[in-house]
Amino acid sequence: MSDAVASGLDRAQVVDLYGWLCLARAAEERLELLQKQGHVSGSIYRSLGQEAGAVGAAYALRRRADGTGDFLAQTVRACGALFLFGGSLEDFFRQYTARGTSPTKGREANVHWEDYEKGFVGPVSPLGTMLEVMAGITLSFRLRGEDRVGMVFYGDGASSTGAWHEGLNFAAVQRCPLILMVEHNQWAFSTPTHKNTRVSSFTEKAPGYGIGAESVDGTDVLAVYEAVSRAAERARAGGGAQMVELRYFRRRGHAQHDPQDYVDPAVIAEWEKKDPLDQYRARLIREGWAAPGELDRSWDEAVEACRRAAEVAVSEPAPHGPDAVHDVYTDVILPRPWTRAFTPDPRNPLPDLP
Repeated sequence: MSDAVASGLDRAQVVDLYGWLCLARAAEERLELLQKQGHVSGSIYRSLGQEAGAVGAAYALRRRADGTGDFLAQTVRACGALFLFGGSLEDFFRQYTARGTSPTKGREANVHWEDYEKGFVGPVSPLGTMLEVMAGITLSFRLRGEDRVGMVFYGDGASSTGAWHEGLNFAAVQRCPLILMVEHNQWAFSTPTHKNTRVSSFTEKAPGYGIGAESVDGTDVLAVYEAVSRAAERARAGGGAQMVELRYFRRRGHAQHDPQDYVDPAVIAEWEKKDPLDQYRARLIREGWAAPGELDRSWDEAVEACRRAAEVAVSEPAPHGPDAVHDVYTDVILPRPWTRAFTPDPRNPLPDLP
């Protein structure tokens, strides 16, 4: 007799999912507080209302810490997926506060860091390019015969870039085991989606590339988990690249400095009624999968974990100036590549290349 209660998950797992949703939101709320206190000098990017997309998607993948699991390319609005793949809260806050102890030693901000053993790689800033990078990574899985898939998140605005199309076409032609999560959040900064594309659903673009696609309610964490589980199964079976569209709404501006005054407040209010944490909590209680007190503890534990991690981060030192050149230059002399070879003109000698 199966002990599954929903989506093939048992009671402990469906409650665990709620804990990850709480952690994603609590981390961003703590991050916003840190910025207001002056600890974060750059931008922060909230995923308010979108947490179920990142959490449900990552929960459906194989997460390991030995370099043999599935692979994730996170984005600034997918911190829930990053945490599931082993990115620590301490490192998350260290990155945003530019601590010398951060994974990038203060050189990069937010989620721009990687851990190849845990299976995640930070985004490249030019939009669209991470799809190309992940196409290459997942092609290596196929060529080596590894039972692994890769996942990359993208907002609807990035789908208008050339790199996005080139990467997706390459992944499709090469039958890469890649899952493209399209976050149809209805805005690309201050540009509405209908001014970026003529289609009403990004799944309409999939047939042009010859890939599988599915659209799902991105505020429903179990629906996202089920859709990504199906996509991963198809990709592992040799079905090639897959697309999963997450339908939801970006309830905050592009970044914290964006007042979002181009959005009708009534629209935001309607989407607040579809809050992924509120919806999932209500279902857990309604179905008898969890008691209110149990879920309250999940939230309290997430808030406390974020508070402790943030305190650790801000107590640590800023980068030491001279360390900025470490791991950037090398004293190892390498052979000159053919791309830099030349034959000097004896009548006009040029200095030797370094």
